[in-house]
Amino acid sequence: MALTTSAEAPLPVGEISRLIGGWIDRLGAVWVEGQITQLSRRPGAGVVFLTLRDPSYDISISVTCYRQVFDAIADVVSEGARVVVHAKPEWYAPRGQLSLRAAEIRPVGVGELLVRLEQLKRALGAEGLFAPERKKPLPFLPQLVGLVCGRASAAERDVLEVARRRWPAVRFEVRNVAVQGVHAVPQVVQAVKELDAHGDVDVIVVARGGGSVEDLLPFSDEQLIRAVAECRTPVVSAIGHEPDSPLLDLVADLRAATPTDAAKKVVPDVGEELERVQSLRDRALRTVRGLLDREERGLAHALARPVMEHPRRMVEERDAELDALLARSRRVLGHHLDRADSELSHTRARVRSLSPAATMERGYAVLQRADGAVVRAPEEVAEGEELRARVFEGEFAVRRVPQPPSQS
Repeated sequence: MALTTSAEAPLPVGEISRLIGGWIDRLGAVWVEGQITQLSRRPGAGVVFLTLRDPSYDISISVTCYRQVFDAIADVVSEGARVVVHAKPEWYAPRGQLSLRAAEIRPVGVGELLVRLEQLKRALGAEGLFAPERKKPLPFLPQLVGLVCGRASAAERDVLEVARRRWPAVRFEVRNVAVQGVHAVPQVVQAVKELDAHGDVDVIVVARGGGSVEDLLPFSDEQLIRAVAECRTPVVSAIGHEPDSPLLDLVADLRAATPTDAAKKVVPDVGEELERVQSLRDRALRTVRGLLDREERGLAHALARPVMEHPRRMVEERDAELDALLARSRRVLGHHLDRADSELSHTRARVRSLSPAATMERGYAVLQRADGAVVRAPEEVAEGEELRARVFEGEFAVRRVPQPPSQS
């Protein structure tokens, strides 16, 4: 229930502390999971003090238990171990402090951790955080490489030495962080976000050496996985050795088997690149020479053709063919003309032989009446009628005279 207070009627600190204690007391016993960060076992003391921390959210809470409760798991639990605690929340009113009174402590086994990791893997995979289409390509030649690793670690030394041996001009922006323990997750997340926000960083490498499943747990933390998934800069995961497979490997844009392998995949080898360039130059030179040789042979073959050796031969042959055709056409035309002339002369002779003029040339005459009609019979002409007589060389008038009586 909400309290009714005001500036005129405030509650004393002791009352507030008592009320908070009452609320917490009603919560009852709970099961809590966390990582032990501090452990205090004073000799002869009947109570053990420890701090339980949630590495994903950087939150801690104090836990107390009787010595016999802790002695049951003292041989398998130490600082950094993950445990499950069955405890009752307690409120210490004099100092206003919340703590847990543990009645049972259980270490989290490797098998249980792997089951939880598999469940988290499936949940994040269902969200698409591991999808191949999300992967960003690495730059061919990064100018500035962001490196997240442990301070003075073998992983840092391997990456720097191998990368600078392959490409001496490469530069690094290093962030040294805790790579195991309760502080690993927040420090790695902060380092990745800082490098992603750095405008000159072309690729980010998260590296650490091998370790046990518990040591590599920070690199399967959900908070870190989501931070890497949100990065705009390509991220390379180089955690552990070949058999190790934290969830960071799945969300990263590229997984490297080791830190050394990460340096080889991120930075090209200047010697190999020079050899590749020289190989490409040689290949290009061979290709150009082959092309020139092929074109030269083709040109020589074309020049060896008769038409190229004697370029006027085609014109001369066509000129001779044209002369032959002209001569042939003239002969054919002459034959046609001669035959036509012969046929014309024969036709003219026939026409002349059939012409009335030719008949008159032989001494015949044509009589025509005054209206031009040709006289074909004597009875067509009356006695005394004047006619015209046409002969070969002209015409003259004639008149029919009476027929003298015949003398029998």
